[in-house]
Amino acid sequence: MKIVDVSAFYAPEGGGVKTYVEQKIRAAYSSGHEMVIVAPSERDWTEKRSENCRIVHVASPTMPLDRRYRYFADAAPVHAVLDAERPDFVEASSPWRTASIVAEWKGPARRSLVMHADPLAAYAYRWFGPIAERATIDRHFQWFWNHLRRNARRFDRVVCANHGLARRLSAGGVAHVATIPLGIDPGIFSPTHRDEGLRAELLARCGLGPDARLLLGVGRHAPEKRWPMVIDACLRAGLRRPIGLVLVGGGRDSAALRRHVGGNPHILMLSPIADRRLLARVMASADALIHGCEAETYGLAAAEAAASGLPLIVPAEGGAADLVMAGNGERYQPASSRSAAAAIERLFLRDGQRLRHATTAAASAVATIDDHFDLLWADYQGLSSSNRAAA
Repeated sequence: MKIVDVSAFYAPEGGGVKTYVEQKIRAAYSSGHEMVIVAPSERDWTEKRSENCRIVHVASPTMPLDRRYRYFADAAPVHAVLDAERPDFVEASSPWRTASIVAEWKGPARRSLVMHADPLAAYAYRWFGPIAERATIDRHFQWFWNHLRRNARRFDRVVCANHGLARRLSAGGVAHVATIPLGIDPGIFSPTHRDEGLRAELLARCGLGPDARLLLGVGRHAPEKRWPMVIDACLRAGLRRPIGLVLVGGGRDSAALRRHVGGNPHILMLSPIADRRLLARVMASADALIHGCEAETYGLAAAEAAASGLPLIVPAEGGAADLVMAGNGERYQPASSRSAAAAIERLFLRDGQRLRHATTAAASAVATIDDHFDLLWADYQGLSSSNRAAA
């Protein structure tokens, strides 16, 4: 099968989408599929990755608000690439203009819209949620719902990585929605990496002894991650028992986050950990992962923590909520430090042996990125086969 991914947010300095595209290229190569990525770039050129995988760069202008990224200003060059490639399946990896460009292409291939982002949750609900009901917010953003519904009718599949987003889109009249969860890199994260010495060291750096509880937060320092809310929840829960919080990450809000911490000795901020093996040891050595973002389509850090045998304390919405199962964690009301603090307290009041059994069982059930692509390719092949049969 030949797949073309029109990937508007692939960029050399990009984040999650770039990581996903690189994983997709490797998965396509090992599965024998031909994969072509169409990406906006500073000039027209083709980058060959393997015998069956390459990136076609299309000259495109930079985005005004983030110059790391570019955007497809004109549909014609993208349509020309699709005409030349003659794919069996086409993906649009952004719900914005890219979706319209792929939907308007006149070729016969089946096509999917992959929801790598949840703009309503990340922006509209977060900005206006404190002052308006969600139904009211949706009415004011009907233009976006109309855009999604209109394009979804011209796609054969709308791929979501979590069930909550899929249910919300389906309830809003978006057609052809399916949940195909993402997954973690195999062979890295495991409960066997737990290191009590490392745990004691991290607690000591939080000014606490080994009898205290160690919470871990991992992710970018960005508004939608809600780290100030997480900090407030930990401080509230810390009034009942000694709790250390280690935050691993960086980003444009780092300085503001340090000011919010205010020199509290029980909160340790660490830079992003690029060494995946070290990150696996840190994750397995904490007592729980606490997560603040309800707008993520998957929640990779939460999935890696679950695979490390950690209990999860996560919002009741978003990708991370899907990972709480069979008693391995607690959900709380999104954006509420009070609710998050109560979830921390509930978790630490549980029977430790039962909790450890539940988290170990959950660790072995976390899907890998290979599982994700196996499901994705199978879905695409099924749709492509039905297309050929109809033809």
